[in-house]
Amino acid sequence: MATAKKAAKKPAAKKPAAKKPAAKKPAAKKPAAKKAPAKKPAAKKAAAKKPAAKRKPNAAFMKPMTPSALLAAVVGAIPLPRTEVTKKIWAYIKKNNLQNALNKRLIDADEKLRAVFGGKKQVSMFEMTKLVSNHLK
Repeated sequence: MATAKKAAKKPAAKKPAAKKPAAKKPAAKKPAAKKAPAKKPAAKKAAAKKPAAKRKPNAAFMKPMTPSALLAAVVGAIPLPRTEVTKKIWAYIKKNNLQNALNKRLIDADEKLRAVFGGKKQVSMFEMTKLVSNHLK
């Protein structure tokens, strides 16, 4: 049994010898080494993006604004920041099932929202924010 263990060790010793020809290949990888420094600036860009994720919200969006009488019927009469107004409008839309079933980006206005949207029966979610901003002071 002891000889069987020694025989098992000898092939293991031969395996590193087989790797020696593979050691010549890293010499061919020198052009790949030039590509590695190009990756380092990309890593710096990723590091630069991390502080951007911790940015502060714009004070203009956080300033409480008074909704018009038409918009107050949907979101309430108390002054709210633009972000909260948008959240409340979306809550109203989802509560009353006003999103178009075929295209979720479209909003089918009911009577309250039609007044806010300038009489339009259907608006896109992107147009909605523009129309709502006309009702904030």
